[in-house]
Amino acid sequence: SIASADMDLNQLEAFLTAQTKKQGGITSDQAAVIAKFWKNHRTSIHESLINQSRWDNVLKNMNWRVDLKSQLRHIDQINTPIAIVEMEVGKNGQ
Repeated sequence: SIASADMDLNQLEAFLTAQTKKQGGITSDQAAVIAKFWKNHRTSIHESLINQSRWDNVLKNMNWRVDLKSQLRHIDQINTPIAIVEMEVGKNGQ
């Protein structure tokens, strides 16, 4: 629950306090150890969860432009913007 919610220190304290008061919950010593561990490893745990949930492909490059039509059969279609997007997708780490 702590990792999936990416709890900040205030949320962590409230969550652990609730867990110590719950029937069959954790002790205050266990809560202190969990809090210390989360404070020291929060960034690496969060990055690991992101890497596990990411698809294999990543966006490597993106180019875009907006074109305006200057010559068409019907006058009402002139200056209609057209967006052109080019995306390069590749494997993570390659």
